[in-house]
Amino acid sequence: MIKRRLLFAWIVLITCSTAVAQQNPQKPNIVFILADDLGYGDVGIYGQKQILTPNIDQLAKEGTQFTDFHAGAPVCSPSRCSLITGLNSGHATIRGNSTDHGGIGGKKGKSVVYRANISDKDYTIGNLLQDAGYNTSLVGKWHIDGYDSLATPLQHGFDQFSGWLINKPETYASTYWPDKRYRNGKIVTIEQNSNGKKGYYETNLCTDEALQYLQSQKNSTKPFFLMLNFNNPHSPLDVPDQAVFKDKDWPEDMKTYAAMVYFMDQSVGKIKDYLIKSGLSKNTILIFTSDNGPRSEPTPQLSAVADFFDSRGKLKGFKRDMYEGGIRVPFVVWSPLLKNAPKISKVPAYFADIMPTFADIAGKRGGYKSDGTSVYPDMKGKASATDRFLYWEFFENGFEQAVRYGKWKAVKHKGKLELYNLDEDLGEKNDVARAHPDVVKKIEEYLLTARTESPYWSAN
Repeated sequence: MIKRRLLFAWIVLITCSTAVAQQNPQKPNIVFILADDLGYGDVGIYGQKQILTPNIDQLAKEGTQFTDFHAGAPVCSPSRCSLITGLNSGHATIRGNSTDHGGIGGKKGKSVVYRANISDKDYTIGNLLQDAGYNTSLVGKWHIDGYDSLATPLQHGFDQFSGWLINKPETYASTYWPDKRYRNGKIVTIEQNSNGKKGYYETNLCTDEALQYLQSQKNSTKPFFLMLNFNNPHSPLDVPDQAVFKDKDWPEDMKTYAAMVYFMDQSVGKIKDYLIKSGLSKNTILIFTSDNGPRSEPTPQLSAVADFFDSRGKLKGFKRDMYEGGIRVPFVVWSPLLKNAPKISKVPAYFADIMPTFADIAGKRGGYKSDGTSVYPDMKGKASATDRFLYWEFFENGFEQAVRYGKWKAVKHKGKLELYNLDEDLGEKNDVARAHPDVVKKIEEYLLTARTESPYWSAN
C-alpha cells in the first residue's frame, strides 16, 4: 500500500511538473550572426552566381528570407549602433564612423581620428535581454566603443565578450591574424599568431569561441543570446587559402574575396550543425545578416571585386551610399521553433526593428525606446504594417537623408529630394519626384520631425 501511494505521488508530481513546464516554456534562445560589408548580392539565395554560400542558402530554404531588409546606416559604426540600441541614425548616439566635431581622439594607423562612442545612457539589446532573464554573450567585432575604455560590451548588457575593440589598439583587427584578444576585461595572447605567424584565422577564432559559448549553455536553465560578429568579408583581402576557388580562372583578388565569404559561410554551417546536434535548435532562433552594403573602401581594387561578383545585385550604390546598394542587406531567419514561418517576407524593415523584435521574442513589455517595430510576427507568418516611415541619415558626403515609406524611397542630398518607386524601379534609376508631389509633401513633412540634433554631427 505504501509503495502504491509513493508511486501515485511520484506520478502526480511528474504530471504537475510537466504541466507547469508546458505552461511556462523557456523563452527562445537567440543566435544573431552579423557579417561585415557583405553585399545584398553576395549570397546565393539573393542572386549570387559565382561565390558559394551553401549554408546561408540552406538557412533561407529551411527558414525565412527577408528580401526588403536594411542595415541601420551605410557604414559600420552607426549601423551597429542602430542595431544595438534600436534607434535610427536620426536619434542614435553614433551617426558616423568618425565625428565632424567633438568626440574622443585616438590613433588609427598613423592618423588621429575622433569618434563618438555608445554612452552610459544607451539601453542595448544586451541590456534588454539581460533584464528578460537571458545569459548574453558577444563574440567578434563591437566597433561602437570609440576611444572610451568604458564602452565595451561588458558595460552594455553582455555577460561575456571576446573580440577586438577600437580603444584597445593591440587587439584592433586590422589583420585577420590577431596576436591579441580582449576577453572579459583582459587582453590575452593568441600564441598561434605571435611573432607574425598566421596560425589562427580570425573567422575560425570567432567560430570556436561561439561554439564554446553554446556548449556552456547546453544545460543552462536560462535562455541565452549569442551575438557573433564576423569581420568577413571586410578589407583587407585575406584568407588561409582560396578554398574551392583556387583553381578558378579568376584574378587573385577575386579568388580571395570569394574564399572570405565562403569561410564565413562554412562557419555559419558549423553553428547551425551544433545547434541541431546539441538539441538547442528546438528552442533557438538563428538570424543572419550584414551591417551594410559591399565594397569596404572605394578603391580600384575593391571596386573591381564588387563589380566582378555583382555584390550589390540589381541595386544602386555601395557602402557609404544612401541608395539601396548601401543599406539593403541579406536577412535570413531560421528556427525549427517557428512552425508557420513564411519562405519569403517582403516587409520593409531595418536594424531599428531588432530591439522590439527581441523584446517580442523574450516576452518583455516596455522599458525601452525604439524607432522600430517588431518583425517577430513576420517571422511567424503574420504580416506587420508596411506603411510606416523608415529613416536614415549620413554625413560623409555632406548631410544626406533617406526615407522609406511603403513602396516609396526618398534620398535627400544638398536640399534636393529624389523619389523612387521601388516596386517598379528597384535600381533607383528614375526619379519620379515631380510626378508625385503628394508623396514628396508627405515625406518632407515627416523629415521636419524625423531627427534630433547631435553634438558630433551637424545637418548644416
